[in-house]
Formats: sequence, structure tokens, C-alpha cells
Amino acid sequence: MSATGQDGGITPLAARGAGERRSVGDGGNVCAAWGVVLGMRAMTYAEYGEPSTMALTDAPMPKAAPGAVVIRVERASVNPVDWKVMSGGLDGLIEAVFPVIPGWDVAGVVETVGPDTPEFTPGDRVASYGRTDIIHGGTFAEYVALPATSVAAIPDGVDMDAAAGLPLVGLTALRSLETLELTADDTLLIHAASGGVGFLAAQLAREVGATVIGTASAHNHEKLQAIGVTPVTYGDGLVERVREIAPDGVSAVADFVGGVREDTLELLAEGGRHVSIADPSVEETGGRWVWVRPDGPRLRTLLQKVADGALRVEIDRSFALADAAEAFEISRAGTANGKLLIDATR
Repeated sequence: MSATGQDGGITPLAARGAGERRSVGDGGNVCAAWGVVLGMRAMTYAEYGEPSTMALTDAPMPKAAPGAVVIRVERASVNPVDWKVMSGGLDGLIEAVFPVIPGWDVAGVVETVGPDTPEFTPGDRVASYGRTDIIHGGTFAEYVALPATSVAAIPDGVDMDAAAGLPLVGLTALRSLETLELTADDTLLIHAASGGVGFLAAQLAREVGATVIGTASAHNHEKLQAIGVTPVTYGDGLVERVREIAPDGVSAVADFVGGVREDTLELLAEGGRHVSIADPSVEETGGRWVWVRPDGPRLRTLLQKVADGALRVEIDRSFALADAAEAFEISRAGTANGKLLIDATR
């Protein structure tokens, strides 16, 4: 998406520079693709494709509908689902309205509130997992509008980086453990325990007193041991390595990588429970395919755990808004050691 030039054509934002962006009502041009006054910088793509097709563009300022807030974005975070959505991987599940602004995680400051939205006031620091029913207006922008029910206040002691890196992975981890009904009596195997979701799930599971075994590459074993998790190397021989630690098997399994159903079933003790966020076929064998849901109150609980030092969000690095495609490529390569953030202020 781009700005309307004086000749009636479409010119990219880069042609006039990020410093020349306009606010709604300042006499700016009208964007033909959106049909409204331009107001903010955003990364957009006009069709499904590769990360390189994203461009820094002008987009309309979002509106604060009843029960919603407009957030001035300070940080967004990259999740694998973002580039999977961009490739068309979720087209069978969620409608996309192009041009699309990607991104579902956000931390920032409330700019405006809609009618009957007493939960927040302008100036509040907030975070959200902002998936909606339509893929269109995401968080890789200077502003985003979201339902107040999906938004949580950021407590003192939590910075914008941690708040932005937490929502999707934290809520996914929490929902997975709640689905498993995990207790202190459980021995939990986490596939991909050093990843974004797995590392938070491991911390939450240890908090409730469960014994946790986590798969990870050898260079991440110390990271897991530091939070009380027994690490095992994934790959061939995994079942035997886990059996050495838990001869009678495990009572619960959380799969955050996919492709491990047979190992899971071989290691589950009788009556054991299992969930996966990556393999819907687990439902054929008594498991649950888990999808995270926007949930402001639960996100607030997780943010408070961060504030209290009970939960740690690892950050790899941040990128300027215009460099979101580079962040996507690093995420796809799987080389990040922590969350990749988008700094919408630069």
C-alpha cells in the first residue's frame, strides 16, 4: 500500500521519507487502497508471498470503536505465525483483507479509547495479543486498534521489550498447561523447551511444582538447567534418553514443534495427557490441538509474573519498523536466541 501522488498514481512512503508522514486531519492525501486519509507508517503486503514483498507504507490511522482502544505502538514482536500467515498458510482458517499489516503482539501506550471503554485511559502502558477474526490491521505499525478485552495494563517494573515479547508465547504456554490440567504431581515432557513458547511453559510448569523434562539442542541445556528443567537432546534416540530419566514414562506432554507424535505416545504413561500447538493429528490419539486466544486478564497475570521475577522473557534483538522483513528471515532460519522485536518508534 502506498501514498497517492499528485499525478494520481501510487508512490511508496520511502519516496517522501518517513519523516514526512502525516496525521489524520492535517490535509494529507487520500490512499486509494484504503479510501481514507493517511496517518501513520506501517509495514504492509498486498498479497501473500515472501517477506521481501513487505514495504514501509502509509496507512490510515485506526479508529477507536466502542469497547476498543487505539494503542501507540512502541514495540511489536515477531512470531513464526506472522510469516506463515504472510505465505498464505492460514488462508483456510482466517480471512485476509489486503493490504495486510502483519503482527499480533504489541506493547505501547493507549492513544485513544472508544465509547464505553472504562478499563483504560490515554497514557496507560498496555500490551496485547491482538489476533482478530480478520487478518488486516496488525501491530507492525505506529498505531493499532484492539478490543479492550484483549488488552492488559503493563505493571511497573516491566519494560516495553519484555511486554511485547510475552503475549502470544506466554498465552500459548499458559493455555497449553491449563489444557493439560498440570499439577505438582505431574512429570511433563516439553518438546522444544528452549523455544519461545517452550521456555515460558517450562517456567510456568516449574512454578506449579511439576517435574519437567525438556528437549533442546545441546547448547541450550544450561539454559534449561538454570530454571530447574532436566534437558534432553532431541532427535534419534529421544525415547531412550527420556526413559533413562523417567523409566515409567511421563504423565503429560506439551509439543511445541510438531512431528513428534509417535515419541509422545511411546513415552506417555497410562492415563497421560498430551497437547500440541503444531500437530492437529494429536486429536486422533486423545490429545488436544491448542490454539491461543486473545485474553487480557490472563495476559495481565503473566505480566505480573514478569514484574515479580517469576517469569523471564528472553529478547534476542530489535529491528526498525522498515526492517521487519529481515526479522522475518531470521525467524524463519531459526537462529534467534530469544524474541525478535520490531521498534515502531524508529
